[in-house]
Amino acid sequence: MKRFLGILICAIALSSCDDGDLIVDKIDFSAVQTQSCTTNNLLYKLNENESLILNVPSTTFAQNPTDPGTPITLDVNATNQVVYSFYNGKVVSGNICDIIPPATPNVNSQWKASSGKIEIVTTDIKKLDETNNSTRITGYNNSIVFRNITFDKGDGTSQFYETFPFGDYTKTADPLPFAFSGLLNRCSNNGQVYDFSASESFTLNIDPALIINEATPAGAPRTGVIGATVNKLVYSLFTNGIVSSNYFCQATVPTIPTVSQEWLGRVGGIIEVTTATNGPNSFIHTIVLKNVTLVKGNSNFQLGNSYKYGELQTTK
Repeated sequence: MKRFLGILICAIALSSCDDGDLIVDKIDFSAVQTQSCTTNNLLYKLNENESLILNVPSTTFAQNPTDPGTPITLDVNATNQVVYSFYNGKVVSGNICDIIPPATPNVNSQWKASSGKIEIVTTDIKKLDETNNSTRITGYNNSIVFRNITFDKGDGTSQFYETFPFGDYTKTADPLPFAFSGLLNRCSNNGQVYDFSASESFTLNIDPALIINEATPAGAPRTGVIGATVNKLVYSLFTNGIVSSNYFCQATVPTIPTVSQEWLGRVGGIIEVTTATNGPNSFIHTIVLKNVTLVKGNSNFQLGNSYKYGELQTTK
């Protein structure tokens, strides 16, 4: 009987260890990929029986690269939280993201960051089309590091890290459809040329000298330069409504639909206009943009060596 009780006590002791009664002296998730919940703002890493959670507002990860040497910096506080947990079994994403998490495993110990800084360096991820040297932004990478962070272990002790790399978090960029017909319109009141689809527009405040009802010689298009006012090029995305022809040529820009993104043509790109006759007193002006870059904040992408903006029909 004594022998049986001895074996039982040992079994309980071993089971207790297996359930996660482990003293953690150091945490390291450097080799673990960052994941995100779709039900809340949580970013997290899982490592067998361990989890590391970063809870910051979703607006922290704006689609705009940070200035060199100037990361986004947040204070660790009630809004910006860092929490490490050790479980008595293998933890899965449902333990972090589900509104009602699984009953097991249970948290055996938990460290909550009580002070420190969260630094985020954001860079854009681009895809290059080598056929025409055009680029498109596919996502934004956020490199996250904790500085001078102190974890409260919950037992009256604490753990300090001068530098604690959380890792990279990649966020997919909002798509830019560029679903234009290529058939351009022109405002009679200000000469603005535009194309649009249901959710986007592409406008050009073109120099009137580029649109003349005369055929251009072969190989000799009229040329202009993208500028800040004259030949201003703007690509816009919209929400809260559908873009129609009524949106354009207004003395006051409508508030609905709402502009969600605005990309400006970088000064210096080239505009080429080739004019051909299209019957008596009718002309078609083909507008091509060469080596044009569109810019929003610190983000930019290239339309390529040559991008056909569209065709504009005019009459004498």
